[in-house]
Amino acid sequence: MEFHKLDLRVGLVKEVEPHPNGDKLYVLRVDVGDGEVMLVAGLRDFYSPDQLRGKRIVVVRNLQHKKIRGVVSQGMLLAADDGKDVGVLTPLFKVRPGTRVTT
Repeated sequence: MEFHKLDLRVGLVKEVEPHPNGDKLYVLRVDVGDGEVMLVAGLRDFYSPDQLRGKRIVVVRNLQHKKIRGVVSQGMLLAADDGKDVGVLTPLFKVRPGTRVTT
């Protein structure tokens, strides 16, 4: 998919639960402005639930839903991974859930 075709939106993490079938995975409930979506993310080695809850993140909204170890993920969050640490991408200032991320 070409970058300009991605629908990137700011989401607000409402809930974070350990994935029932994945030691490194969380299931996140995220407000994306026009409703809430569930995301599966491999962040358990890098973030506690309290560090993610209430965080504004960047979400790819126009991907096909994918079942990951039995849980449907309705998008993908963006993060940087340098091989040692993972950092979730966040806006620099407080914006509403659903705000479009542009280039």
